[in-house]
Amino acid sequence: MTTSAAPAAGRRVPEAVHRRRWAILGVLMLSLLIVVLDNSILNVAIKTIATPAPTGLGATQSELEWAINSYTLVFAGLLFTAGLLGDRLGRKRVLMAGLVVFGIGSALAAGSGTPGELIAFRAVMGLGAAFVMPATLAVLMNVFERDEQPKAIGIWAGGVGLAIAIGPITGGVLLEHFWWGSVFLVNVPIVVVALALMLWLVPDSRDPAPGRIDPFGVLLSVIGLVLLVYGIIEGGQYGDFTRVDVLLPIVGGIVVLALFVLYEKRSDHPSIDIAYFRNKVFSAAVCAIALVFFALMGVTFFSVFYTQSVRGYEPLETGLLLLPLALAQLVFAPRARLVVNRFGTRAVCTAGLLTVAVCLAAFTALDADTPIWILELVFFFMGTGMAHIMTPVSVVVMQALPREKAGSASALSNTFRQVGGALGIAVLGSVLSAAYRSGIEDDLPPAARHEAGESIEATLAFAARLGARGEDLVGPAHDAFLHAMHITALCGAGVALLGAVVVALFLPGKDPERPGGREESEPAAADR
Repeated sequence: MTTSAAPAAGRRVPEAVHRRRWAILGVLMLSLLIVVLDNSILNVAIKTIATPAPTGLGATQSELEWAINSYTLVFAGLLFTAGLLGDRLGRKRVLMAGLVVFGIGSALAAGSGTPGELIAFRAVMGLGAAFVMPATLAVLMNVFERDEQPKAIGIWAGGVGLAIAIGPITGGVLLEHFWWGSVFLVNVPIVVVALALMLWLVPDSRDPAPGRIDPFGVLLSVIGLVLLVYGIIEGGQYGDFTRVDVLLPIVGGIVVLALFVLYEKRSDHPSIDIAYFRNKVFSAAVCAIALVFFALMGVTFFSVFYTQSVRGYEPLETGLLLLPLALAQLVFAPRARLVVNRFGTRAVCTAGLLTVAVCLAAFTALDADTPIWILELVFFFMGTGMAHIMTPVSVVVMQALPREKAGSASALSNTFRQVGGALGIAVLGSVLSAAYRSGIEDDLPPAARHEAGESIEATLAFAARLGARGEDLVGPAHDAFLHAMHITALCGAGVALLGAVVVALFLPGKDPERPGGREESEPAAADR
C-alpha cells in the first residue's frame, strides 16, 4: 500500500497515522503483552503459591482457582462497559487508564500476605485489564485500512503466543531467584514503558455517536458470572454437585445471566446489543473463541500439576516445556490469513478445533514415565491448531460490526474469550478435583480425607508432614492424579469437538459475503 497522500483515494486513516501504523501496533502488543503474560506467569507460580509460608501462601486448589478467576471474572464482567467507555471517551485515554490501574494492582498483588489478599488484588488487576484488552483491538481497527486488518490482527494474535511463551519462562526465572510476588511486580516496569510509548505514538479515536453507559446491565453480568463459577468451583472442591450450597449459586447464576440477556434486549442503551447475535456467523465466531479458551485454560491448569507434581520439574523447566505451544501460535497466527485465503474460514477453523481436540485426547496416553518429547509434540500441535482458530474468528468478529463500534466488537470478542477461559478453569478444574478425590480417598485416613484429598498438592503436603510414613502415599497420589487428568482431558476434547461442529455449520466458507453487510464506503470513527 502506498504511503503518499495523493494516491490514497478512499483511505479512511489519516496519512500521519498510516505512516506509523506498524509502530503503533508494536505499542498495542506491548500493552497486550502484560495482560496475557500475567496469567501465563501465574500458571507456573500456582504450585509455589500453594506451598505453605514462608515459601508461598499455602493456598488451597479452590483459592488458586479464585486467584485466577477473580481476575478473569472482573475482566469479563467489565469488558462491556470498557468497550463503551473507549468508544465514548477515547480509546487511548481508556487504555492508558487501564494500564495505570493494572500496574497498581500488580504492585499490591506482589505484597499479598494471604490468599484472600491475593484474590482481591488480582481483581484490581482484572479491572485494569478490562480497559486494556478491548482498546488494543479497537485502536488497531482505526489505524489500519480494511485490507491490512487481517494481517494486523494475525500479528496481534501472535502477540498472545509471544506472551504465553515468555510468561512461564520469565516466571520460572523469577521464582528461582526471587519470592513468588516477583511474578506480579515484573508488570510494573512494562506498564511504565508502555505508557511512555503510547503518549508518543498512539492516536486517540472514538465513536462520533456513542451509546450511554449501562451500569445495571454490567452489575447483572458480574453477579451472574460470579455466582455461576463460584458454584462450579465449590462443586469440584467438595466433589459433589448435588449439595444445596453448590446448586444454589449455579442456578442463581444462570437465572441472573438470563435476566441480563432479557434486560439487554429491552434496553435502549445496552452494554451489548443482542441483535448482533442474530447473525449466525458472528455468533459462531464468538462461540468458537469461548470454546477454544475453555479447553486451553483448563489444560494449562492441570498440565502444570502434571509436569511439577508428577514429573518433578522445577517452575522454570515447566515454563520451557510450554514453549512449543506458545511458539506455534507465535509463528502460525500471523500466517493464518494466508491459509484462510486459500481454503476459507470454515475449513481452517474446523481443522484447527479438530487438531485441538485430538491433542487434548492425547493427554490420556501420558503417564509418569512417558518420554517428555511426546508432551512437547502435543503442545506444538495444540498451539498450531489454536493459531488457525483465533486469527480467523477474530477477523470475523471485528469486521462484522461498523468500524466506529470497534470498542464494542473487541469487548464482545474478549468477553467470550475470558468467560470461556474462566469456565474452563472452573469446570475442568472441578472435574479434575472431583476425579482426584474419588481416586485417592481410600488411601487417606478418614479424618484427613477432606483436606488432603482436595488436590495432589494437598496430598503430597500431608504425606510430607507424616515423614517416612507418608512415602506410601506418593505413588497412589500420582496414580489418582493421572486418572483424573485423563478424564479431564477427555472432557476438554469433547468441548473442542463441539466447537468444531459449531464452526463447520455456521462459519463462512471460501470467499464469503461480508458478515456485517457493510460497504467499505461507510464512514469510520474519527481518529484524533
